[in-house]
Amino acid sequence: MNFDHFRYTLRAIVFDWLRMPDKSAEAYVESFRANPRDVRAARSIGWIHAQKKRWSAAAEWFDKALALEPEDANTWYNLGYALEQLGNPEGGLAALRRAVELNPKHDLAWYGIGMMHAHRGDHVAAAEALEQAATLQPMNGVAWYALGMARYHNNQPDKVEAVIRHLVDYEPQTAKRLVHDAQRSDLQHLVAHLGGR
Repeated sequence: MNFDHFRYTLRAIVFDWLRMPDKSAEAYVESFRANPRDVRAARSIGWIHAQKKRWSAAAEWFDKALALEPEDANTWYNLGYALEQLGNPEGGLAALRRAVELNPKHDLAWYGIGMMHAHRGDHVAAAEALEQAATLQPMNGVAWYALGMARYHNNQPDKVEAVIRHLVDYEPQTAKRLVHDAQRSDLQHLVAHLGGR
């Protein structure tokens, strides 16, 4: 047994439990030094850096984790998000695409792909990805709203209406916002009971 690895891993877990992320990251680094095959430590360090918005360090550790376990969709997703935050949307998009190749049901990765396409103005590709995200998470109002806006930008009024009608029963405030933002005053009657604009 590698006692240094065990000791530092245990220390990292305790610091996690005590909500001391920087101390936890330090312990995970020592754990990784003691066992450079410890993918859990690499992922954890990356995640801690991401929580602290230290995107460069997060991407570096997610890369290390993927070198050890290249088929992990969640780590590809995390790398994609970190790269996008670093101002590398192409790298971020490639990582998110790899995540959905490995796990076609990764709704967060589909959502990220959709939003990256939307920010680039490619609303056709955005709608395709966001439809996947919304289908996988039918109660996710954020994904449905983004899908509705992509369809609005694609000049698909019937599909925008379908999104609004989907939202109105369980996310009425989001439906109301979409009615406004997609300039669908003709559907105001669906959300009129909510008051306000």
